[in-house]
Parts: sequence; structure tokens; C-alpha cells
Amino acid sequence: MKRITLFAGHYGSGKTNIAVNYAKFIKSQGADVSIIDLDIVNPYFRTKDSEEDLKKHGISIISSEYANTNLDAPALPKEIYSAVADKSQHLVIDVGGDDRGAVALGRFAPDIMEDNDFDMLFVANFYRPLTKTAEETLEVMYEIEAAGHIPFTGIVHNSNIGDETTKADLIKKQSEAEKLARLSHLPIVMTTATEEIYNSLSKTDSTMFMLELQDKYYKIEKE
Repeated sequence: MKRITLFAGHYGSGKTNIAVNYAKFIKSQGADVSIIDLDIVNPYFRTKDSEEDLKKHGISIISSEYANTNLDAPALPKEIYSAVADKSQHLVIDVGGDDRGAVALGRFAPDIMEDNDFDMLFVANFYRPLTKTAEETLEVMYEIEAAGHIPFTGIVHNSNIGDETTKADLIKKQSEAEKLARLSHLPIVMTTATEEIYNSLSKTDSTMFMLELQDKYYKIEKE
């Protein structure tokens, strides 16, 4: 595990749910971890929604004072700077959706890049409207990189339709994930699924990562 793990992607890709689950995973390994909510754009679904659950696991959360409000203000707490500089703990950073949401990341990019102890992971959900193909998804990746000033190091395949997702739904989009990996020259480091699908695929796919869906996780229409 790198000290800092960032999750970014298109709106509705599922990056927030993954960030929360990954922070819990790091904590389960015995490491100190904090989660940073950099989403200052989307008030609907944020890491802040899981604050109570995270605290139960001993995970601190750093978020904008405007999280969970309808204010769209680029206000970021000073605690983020000190957390990035504190090499004694792991950080999971939930980056805002698309290039607009990634702009806030640029403020911390020099410090993160200087340490070079990070993974910047793109969360790909090929059931979302603007990332249905590898080519469309690659364009979103480039836009986020340009806005956030940190290069992606890997891909998280998170194709799903919420809590109705089946094993077949995930496998159906695997070829697009593999194509994105080829086009971007990046590895698929994580393939996410809920427990039943995870148990079915984890013996043959070493990238599988089990997710617990948050209460506010929404459903995505099947094609």
C-alpha cells in the first residue's frame, strides 16, 4: 500500500463508496488512516455521508465545511495540508467528479508528487452515460489528470448498476476495462464487487476487492 491513495473518476462512477471501503481495509491491516473528502462540487453523495460509520472504525474524516450542503464553494480545511505532510498515517482521498471536481486536487499536487508515495486510481464504471466505452473513459481520464496535476497510476474496474448488479453485469464490461488498460498503458489494480460476486470470482481474479454498499448508493439503469 502506498501512503496516499487517491480515487477519481466520472460523476457516479462509485469512487466515494470505494474510498470508504478502502479506508476500512487499510484500517483492518492495522494502519492509521484518515479519509479526505475533496468533493466540493457534488452535494448529493459524499464521503461525509459515512462519517458516523468511519468513526466507529477509528477512521477520521477531513472534509469541507460545506459538505452535505447545497453550497458550491471552493473552501478546503487547512487540516488537509497537515494530513498530506504527516508521513505517519495513510490517507485515502476522494477526489471530486470529473475535471471540475479535480481542480481542488491541484492545490496539493506538488506535495503529493514530491513524496512519490501515492497511487492515483481512476474508477471506471462503464454503465455511466459518458463512460460507456474505453475511448470515452480515456478522455475523462485525460481531463482529470490535466485538472488535478497528478498522473493516474492504475485503474479500478467498478462497472455496476448499484445493488442490482450481477456477476454477468460485471463480466460484460470486463473487455472495456481491459481495453482501457491497453489504451492508457495502466494496470487494472482493483475489480470491485459485492460479497456474493466477490466470492464467485476472487479465486480466478486476483484484482477482486469486496465492497459493502453504502445506504445512499443509487441504482443505475441497465442497458
